[in-house]
Amino acid sequence: MAETGANVDERYDKAFPVSWDQFHRDARALAWRLSGKGPFDAVVAVTRGGLVPAAIVARELNVRIIETVCIASYDYGKQGSVSVLKPVDEDLFKSDGGARILIVDDLVDTGATAKVVRDMLPNAHFATVYAKPLGVPLVDTFVTEVSQDTWIYLPWDMTLQFVPPLQEGS
Repeated sequence: MAETGANVDERYDKAFPVSWDQFHRDARALAWRLSGKGPFDAVVAVTRGGLVPAAIVARELNVRIIETVCIASYDYGKQGSVSVLKPVDEDLFKSDGGARILIVDDLVDTGATAKVVRDMLPNAHFATVYAKPLGVPLVDTFVTEVSQDTWIYLPWDMTLQFVPPLQEGS
């Protein structure tokens, strides 16, 4: 099982730690892939994980309107039921189902969160930085596919700390 200090669900056998530098590069790569798919009138960040990549993508695509949809589905390594804490402002999508809206999240895992957001904005373009096989069919654009049994440790969930060497010197 993946071990990095968090109490991660048993279905995750592998760990994929992502540094701030790597995440920034991957989020910019997502923006690059999205650059020919717009224009987008607004970005909807799926909180909390989608806040950072949404800011990077919005900057790179020069989108000034950023909305949030607040969803809770994970509690430090364990996936639970999906709860909508704050829906998207209806003014963004009431006329066309969000056809010129870009939804951004950090990752799609099982697709449970993505299904809820897709129901809210059926015509929006959904993009994630990372995607797992069960979630891939629910997103339109992503950068890196990661195996379903991998826990992705994102930089805001980690801290730098000393690690002793494998062998002590004499």
